[in-house]
Amino acid sequence: MIKSVAVLTSGGDAPGMNAAIRAVVRTGIKKGLKTFVVYEGYKGLYEGNIVEVDRNFVSDIINRGGTIINSARLPEFKEEEVRKVAVEQLRKHNIDALVVIGGDGSYMGAKRLTEMGIATIGLPGTIDNDIASTDYTIGFDTALNTICDCVDKIRDTNASHLRCTFIEVMGNHCGDLALFSGLAEGVEMVITPDHPISKDEIIERLKQLKFGFKKHALIVVSEKMFPDIYDLAKEVQVRTGFEVRAERLGHLQRGGKPSAFDRILATRCGVKAVELLLEGKSGVCVGMRKNEIVYYDIMDALKMKRDIHHELIKMLGLVNR
Repeated sequence: MIKSVAVLTSGGDAPGMNAAIRAVVRTGIKKGLKTFVVYEGYKGLYEGNIVEVDRNFVSDIINRGGTIINSARLPEFKEEEVRKVAVEQLRKHNIDALVVIGGDGSYMGAKRLTEMGIATIGLPGTIDNDIASTDYTIGFDTALNTICDCVDKIRDTNASHLRCTFIEVMGNHCGDLALFSGLAEGVEMVITPDHPISKDEIIERLKQLKFGFKKHALIVVSEKMFPDIYDLAKEVQVRTGFEVRAERLGHLQRGGKPSAFDRILATRCGVKAVELLLEGKSGVCVGMRKNEIVYYDIMDALKMKRDIHHELIKMLGLVNR
């Protein structure tokens, strides 16, 4: 029988994590559980940075970006001896269950704790949208809107100076932020792992634009598609005659108030996590499929292949050229 639950955030921060923390704590209290937070992710778990909290702790945080309980990376958590210390810290505080908010790596840590006798649930907190077991991750929608806001501003200067601008966005090995923002912004090209465009093809298309109906261009590029986006811009300028700039949006994409969508998704996932723990579930991760909150065994989820948005990629060719 679960009598207490703790929550931590792990890996990169994502808008909506605070809403998920709030949902876990308030649902836990409503269900009669003692509630705890772990500061600084698995690092804090290892170090015993654990505090019991009440509902007031999570007041007025639903609209705040980042994570109020901080996040950190601890590669050593892969080691069993390190996890044993973490388990002892949980038992020391009489904590029966743990909700982990993060990405794939965080999920694996949660699964390993399950194997060591701690009931765990994973929630998808990452702006990259690279968790295959959910249609959307907590933070993706906010990051997408931030990117679109930045592109809107870049467009003004880009058009005024008749430039070509490469805009590099985050996503790790997932191109959803680039694909969705590129479609939403009507840019001339979108380059992602699922929709690669060679350097020669980029240059040929830009030459057509330069001497055709449009004298400026925006190109959204998913990170890691080119070794250096600034070197690419220099080469393209030489070979096309365009004045070319490159913008790497960087950690701007992580910050800001979470969108209504992310707040609601985080809340739904947080409530479901507590409900699943009380039903005796463990070692599973929560997500959203077709607007329904669902859950999968973590190992099954990690084996899933991410959806490729063929329909959206096809749309690029129809409306963005």
